[in-house]
Amino acid sequence: MKILWFIPTHGDSRYLGTAQGARVADFAYFKQIAIAVDSLGYEGVLLPTGRSCEDSWVVAASLIDATRRLKFLVALRPGLVAPVQSARMAATLDRLSGGRLLVNLVTGGDAEELAGDGQFLPHAQRYEQSTEFLAIWREALAASHRGEAFDYEGRHLRVEGGKLLYPPINKPYPPIFFGGSSDEAHELAAAQVDTYLTWGEPPAAVATKVADVRARAASQGRELEFGIRLHVIVRETEDEAWRAAAELVQHLDEKVVAAAQAKFASMDSVGQRRMAELHKGKFNKANVREGLEIAPNLWAGVGLVRGGAGTALVGDPQQVADRIKEYAALGLNYFVLSGYPHLEEAHRFAELVFPLLPLDVQERLQGPKLTGPFGEIVANNYVPQPAVHKAASAS
Repeated sequence: MKILWFIPTHGDSRYLGTAQGARVADFAYFKQIAIAVDSLGYEGVLLPTGRSCEDSWVVAASLIDATRRLKFLVALRPGLVAPVQSARMAATLDRLSGGRLLVNLVTGGDAEELAGDGQFLPHAQRYEQSTEFLAIWREALAASHRGEAFDYEGRHLRVEGGKLLYPPINKPYPPIFFGGSSDEAHELAAAQVDTYLTWGEPPAAVATKVADVRARAASQGRELEFGIRLHVIVRETEDEAWRAAAELVQHLDEKVVAAAQAKFASMDSVGQRRMAELHKGKFNKANVREGLEIAPNLWAGVGLVRGGAGTALVGDPQQVADRIKEYAALGLNYFVLSGYPHLEEAHRFAELVFPLLPLDVQERLQGPKLTGPFGEIVANNYVPQPAVHKAASAS
């Protein structure tokens, strides 16, 4: 089990869908989050992509020297950069970071956004292009270890004498992550990626997707890892957690929700459509669980105005840990998490949930390296005693 966090390069706030409680999402803030999650023991951070975000590659590169072990799951958009140049960028970031690059392939699902970036292919052809792009990208990096050039000719892309002189540290290339819910996406995942990511759907739906991708990969003699993208709202008690969920959406305006849902409905992303079906754009401010708690402790309220991952695990530490273990039992070992605001929630999740995860996960967490005492000394003399957490299972 590997736990990753999120760098909110498209903004952060205490409340969804409003400027109230918003904070400046600048380099200083990104750096604070990166340093925090690096020191807390998270495996890495996801950096999103799109016109609403700061560039993921530039931000990741800027955070190399601020962190020690943190890995960067950086979004890769086929078609926006030539595949060999993109491979060169990946090799450079992997080398300069000491092998800390992970790559998240994002084909895109918003035709308007894609057109603004000069991309006009329909859904099926976009996946054809992504397949060719990734084939070139992988070969460029793999061939760099051998000092060889290569050629490639496809329907959408062509390379003659492609070559990288500086190979990445990861062999044959930095690990590739990818998420998508369409048949084309599952085929691409089965054929070329290393880890398939799903958004936070109920466990039964996730199990079906995992089984399908696993079977497609097996038919090609491949094995994949699996992961899930979720938000988290964890508090010391369940009531506090649900109050925090209510507070997160307390300033939402119905017109904002309707506008967001209309925009999401115009996209050709199957995954986005599945997210929208979980909440149907409706919520009751007086009872945010009503109609939105789509499985135990799984809340679809975030997706009312946020595109992409739209569900959160809500509950006390044991409940959230149990839900994570439930997904892990389905074969998922990467958990890419986030919470509002991202700096505070990263600390809260690590403090409350890390001690309840399986023992082998706890052993890999970096945690504090100094000896005690920990916490503020009371009355200049008394040392705070550590909290006693419920024993975690090793399974």
